[in-house]
Amino acid sequence: MMTAVTLQRIALVGNPNCGKTSLFNLLTGARQKVANYAGVTVERKEGRLTLPSGRTLQVLDLPGAYSLDATSPDEAITRAVCLGEQPGEAAPDLLVCVADATNLRLHLRFVLEVRRLGKPMLLALNMMDDARRRGIEINVQKLSERLGIPVVETVAVKRGGAASLLQQLDGELPAVPSILNNHSDLHAEVRALISDAVVMPRRTDERDDSIDRVLLHPVAGLIILAAILFMIFQAVFSWAAPFMDLIDGGVSALATVVAGVLPDGILKSLLVDGIIAGVGGVLIFLPQILILFFFILSLEESGYLPRAAFLLDRLMFKAGLSGRAFIPLLSSFACAIPGIMATRSINDPRDRLTTIMVAPLMTCSARLPVYALLIAAFIPAHTVWGIFNLQGLVLFGLYAGGIVSALLVATVMKLFRSDKSEHALLLELPSYRLPDWRSVGLGLYERAGTFLRRVGGIILALTVLLWFLASFPAPPEGALNPAIDYSFAGRIGHALTYIFAPIGFTWEICIALIPGMAAREVVVAALGTVYALSGSEDAVTHQLGGLIAAQWSLPTALSLLVWFVYAPQCVATLATVRRETGSWRQVGIMTVYLFGLAYLASFVTYNVARALL
Repeated sequence: MMTAVTLQRIALVGNPNCGKTSLFNLLTGARQKVANYAGVTVERKEGRLTLPSGRTLQVLDLPGAYSLDATSPDEAITRAVCLGEQPGEAAPDLLVCVADATNLRLHLRFVLEVRRLGKPMLLALNMMDDARRRGIEINVQKLSERLGIPVVETVAVKRGGAASLLQQLDGELPAVPSILNNHSDLHAEVRALISDAVVMPRRTDERDDSIDRVLLHPVAGLIILAAILFMIFQAVFSWAAPFMDLIDGGVSALATVVAGVLPDGILKSLLVDGIIAGVGGVLIFLPQILILFFFILSLEESGYLPRAAFLLDRLMFKAGLSGRAFIPLLSSFACAIPGIMATRSINDPRDRLTTIMVAPLMTCSARLPVYALLIAAFIPAHTVWGIFNLQGLVLFGLYAGGIVSALLVATVMKLFRSDKSEHALLLELPSYRLPDWRSVGLGLYERAGTFLRRVGGIILALTVLLWFLASFPAPPEGALNPAIDYSFAGRIGHALTYIFAPIGFTWEICIALIPGMAAREVVVAALGTVYALSGSEDAVTHQLGGLIAAQWSLPTALSLLVWFVYAPQCVATLATVRRETGSWRQVGIMTVYLFGLAYLASFVTYNVARALL
């Protein structure tokens, strides 16, 4: 039965791991935007869908939820949107409830909850190809009759896998489902539906079981996980090199052309020494960042990440964390901000706060340009044991240092807890599947866009500001030192050396640390600008690595590398901590302890290196 109302706006809703976001990507492609709900840090995705008839729908991808009895901000937002109670937002015309066809025992419970809202809805049985491969038989017509709503089959990872859904959406609005057995037990209803409409030859997939016997083994599983992470960091250096060289050549050519066309003066200095030397020095690291994201997205799509969380639960529990902290901490390798936001999935407030406090110790992608610059300049590209790249080994060591430090900090926080009770880890382990390369591609596209917007926004603005501070005031007549020594930036840098000289930092490094508090990548841009204005022509042609290798000592480089393992995060991260915890006290504690760790670790590194080298 259909009503006369025509669809204009639909919302996709479902449990985590149901393929809902893959279906959203299939429906909307690149015609989507990402933002936050007003007043909260919960992410929202909205896109446009063009139906076969030519009509356009707005599609909203709601946060994954296990229940409408909200226990987290994600679930609270999903419930509010479904009920039409989200401030400033109209209720969707239709709820498309997405369920994993291979795991209906879990997902149908949420479908029944959504049905009880009494809103127009339909059910999309996703991953139907996996269900058939396992011998699961679903009587779609009978399931539709029992639920009182339309039911369609989808395969979100295949082109054309949403044809039935599109045909259904091109009609009119489904009738509001009749709400039966409103006070009956949901689990009993699910069992009755499964018994009546589904034939399941066995409850788990033999393939998944056989793989899990290896990947979840307490010894072999940890070795495999370490090997996967190690391979990722090797690839970040090895695979990215040709693309980085290509970008480097292009930026250097642009600098040469601009320098040759423009006459000497302020405009030439701004473009060549400021913008090109600064922004170009950051842009070169885009391939490494995309390779890191590629692996993270692929592991997430494959179903491996929840298993890694389960595998690490015992180790993390000893440090005062839970296995649920693994995914937020892994997300922090990309950026601490979404990692901190992802802690909303941790129900225990103690575990959530601990995870927030140690998330900045994960090496975010913004630090990667700094690491890559220093490692390439000071660590030779030798092969170790015939197969390993020495630079990749050092990068892996820096990431490992952050992980070990996070566990140690969490252990210390655990000692000060008054509540020593234990909490069991409950996780849904999704089926293994090949990554949806379309979703991976869209994810990389989004992250490349985010990086380029940062390059063209905050990094460009800070680079121009730093150029101004490093160019004015002009040196007095008869000055013997480079002009930058007499500038505002030069004076600030020389003043800060009284604080940072014990850890080996030069005045140029001290200048770069200041804009680095806004965005870590700016440190590389700042160094490029400072050295360009210091009269170092190599910096203008983007040979910054060779320049610092000639002017810095190895202990100084090692000290700066260690500094960035612990250094206080960017202002945006601290603001996110304030929003998520509602406490300036926690922000203050985080800033002080990270700065203290950074200074202490750099002091030890610098002085030990001086003694040994």
